[in-house]
Amino acid sequence: MALTRARLLTELGAILAADCVHAHSVGAAPDETGRHRARARKARLIMERLGPFHIKVGQILATRPDFVSEVMMEEMSVLQQEVTAEPFTAFEDVLREELSGNWRRFFRSIECEAPVGSASLAQAYKAVLRNGEPVVVKIQRPGIRATIYQDMSSLRRMVNLAAKFMPPRVDAVIDIGTTLGVIFDAMKAELDFQVEASAMDEARRAALSFRHISVPEVIIATPRIIVQSLAPGTNIRDARLADFSSRQRHAIGRDLLAFMYHGYFIERMFHADPHPGNVFVDPEQGATIIDWGMIGRLDRTLSTMGMQTMLSIAQNDARGVAQGWIQMGHATPWADIPGFTDDMTRLLPQARGRSLEELNYGTVLLTTVRDAAKRGIRTSPMMGLFGKSFCNIEGSVRYLAPELSVVNVFREVVVDVLVEHARELVSAEQTGRFALDAMLNAMTGGDQGRGLLRDISNRDFAIKVGMTHHGARAESGASLLSAKGLALLAMAVLGGWGVERRVRMLRQHSKIIRGLHDERG
Repeated sequence: MALTRARLLTELGAILAADCVHAHSVGAAPDETGRHRARARKARLIMERLGPFHIKVGQILATRPDFVSEVMMEEMSVLQQEVTAEPFTAFEDVLREELSGNWRRFFRSIECEAPVGSASLAQAYKAVLRNGEPVVVKIQRPGIRATIYQDMSSLRRMVNLAAKFMPPRVDAVIDIGTTLGVIFDAMKAELDFQVEASAMDEARRAALSFRHISVPEVIIATPRIIVQSLAPGTNIRDARLADFSSRQRHAIGRDLLAFMYHGYFIERMFHADPHPGNVFVDPEQGATIIDWGMIGRLDRTLSTMGMQTMLSIAQNDARGVAQGWIQMGHATPWADIPGFTDDMTRLLPQARGRSLEELNYGTVLLTTVRDAAKRGIRTSPMMGLFGKSFCNIEGSVRYLAPELSVVNVFREVVVDVLVEHARELVSAEQTGRFALDAMLNAMTGGDQGRGLLRDISNRDFAIKVGMTHHGARAESGASLLSAKGLALLAMAVLGGWGVERRVRMLRQHSKIIRGLHDERG
């Protein structure tokens, strides 16, 4: 069994490495197209045999045209996590171990015959608590955690080996090691249900700001079991549109998109897999988002840059989109930035004001990733997880409210996002950071400025004036002043005045904040 698995991993690695090189090649011979499609299909079948972890990796690859070819993306996009249900008896030992023996004491009844969900990592059953409350019991498959960790280790070794044989320019554009780490981090909640429960609590607090969004309440959580409140309604794919008024459909769909934007740009924690099976809708109770096993987290810088890029899309600003994308990722030394800007100039007008019925915005995202790679621009490793999340929520909302536009909804919520960012700027924590920055500048700027003045007084100072008319660099003296040096010289000249002014501003700022806190009190 172990030898068979190792052979499959080796074969899969060879196929994906060859496909990655193919994706970055200029064109393909017509007689190779059939063989290429056959290899892609074989890679998908191997992933299905290897199990849940590799299926999730394949689903991520389906959103990364900078990693794999279009043919491979098509194959990966049909990977499904629904598996044949196992009998309830296979999970009883997990219940017994996690709930200290007599697990039946927690429940009045449990529907053992037919699970309400059977995924690669767990099965879920409807149950009723002793107090009569209907719930769902999610139970991790026995032994799956050890299998996943072993798969992670094997895949990391395979990727490290493949990277050694990648063409340098391909390796510079795709940061496959870091992207793999992002996937591993996102899956941690799926391997420890207590981590998932914590994410659900966090998401439920965020959902309080949205009239039509809810997250199930966690009642019991152990590393391998979650007991949670039952989501009302049915999954959004199977919802009967006739049961909803047009106003209800629009309001629920709008809140779903707005809630995800809230996660990306304010909470900086988002559901990474909001596919239709994880979104339940009810005409009266709105949408309930379930299964928080796969989540993404963004740092402040990346989230802010993402918001700026989205704002540029809303404003039809191709140059802003190109700059934002590069800032989120990395431009290689040979990057064609003007060419990428031209790509965005052609692409953006297609998305302006278009509804989900008229345009697949996920395709626009994938096209941007593909164009960036083609122009020598590395996309942020987080974009794989973000792309999976964005494409899934777009697809889910399309079932209920296809008349909505993701850009128009963003325009509606951007003010709320900016207000939250402004609150962060005037928070006590951020004010303290400004004060520390001022103190560090005061301490380091004085010494560096005095050093520059000493160089000037000793005549050991020169300025780089740029290029001569022959193209050779003009060198003058032993010390050359860069832009940073000029900034330090200005600091030395303005010195005390600048620091004092900054401290005065910080003091005034602190007084204003204290006044606001007093008023609230």
